[in-house]
Amino acid sequence: MTLLTFRFAPSPNGKLHLGHAYSALLNQRMAAQAGGRLLLRIEDIDVTRCTPEFETGIFRDLEWLGLRWEEPVRRQSEHFAEYQAALDRLIAEESVYPAFMSRGEIRAFIAERGGRDWPRDPDGVPLYPPFDKALSARERKRRLAENVPFAWRLDVEAATARLTAGLSWLEFTDETMSATRAVEAQPQAWGDVIVARRDIPTSYHLAVVLDDALQGVSHVVRGQDLYSATGVQRLLQQLLGLSPPRYFHHRLILGADRRKLSKSFKDTGLAALREAGMSPQDVRQLVGL
Repeated sequence: MTLLTFRFAPSPNGKLHLGHAYSALLNQRMAAQAGGRLLLRIEDIDVTRCTPEFETGIFRDLEWLGLRWEEPVRRQSEHFAEYQAALDRLIAEESVYPAFMSRGEIRAFIAERGGRDWPRDPDGVPLYPPFDKALSARERKRRLAENVPFAWRLDVEAATARLTAGLSWLEFTDETMSATRAVEAQPQAWGDVIVARRDIPTSYHLAVVLDDALQGVSHVVRGQDLYSATGVQRLLQQLLGLSPPRYFHHRLILGADRRKLSKSFKDTGLAALREAGMSPQDVRQLVGL
């Protein structure tokens, strides 16, 4: 019998806060209740913002909370070759295209064509313009040869057109995992998202679906802020032939201003709370566990 596998996957680009504590502890509790296993993954593909100091802080905070996970810990920065292989497949299948527009060019393009009326993704960011997809093969080849900066973007329209069936995912209705519901995936809501940059052969979306598949993750328990992004990840899973896990998007721990916590909120950082004399049990009570 295959053990159910959960994972907690922080990025070492800042200090953990109460929201991270809730997600980590909830993953541990659900794994224990299911008789499963818990993995720890360090999502450090952003080599400019992620630091060894922040990673050390993550381990210190999680150990203090009483989290226990299976070894070895997977670090995304050690697996670029695997991401590159998946990217090469998407390129060969023409599921992605090189996108050359700078942020300034994107703003100018949108301003000339409607501005505020331009469609936006669930986070409120304007969708990427279709300019690059209209480039001739000759012009695209010229730009690549001249090392014009670009990113690889997912051609959502072309990718979804090739699907033989509709996209959905199974979402647990609550943390007891006693019932699930099917959710229709809508990757088109995000437009043509970035799946890799020229200097880094992956993005969050591409790396996370590969990591979950390669690690045998059966249950993804993460914040409600990533609920809509699951649609993009389901599309990538379908394109790459990956079996999808089941999902539970838990409530967010909000600050006093009712906003989602950020790593810049020092007053809710776990290290600061520990230094102020709080115990792990105090933290559990704060987050409702």
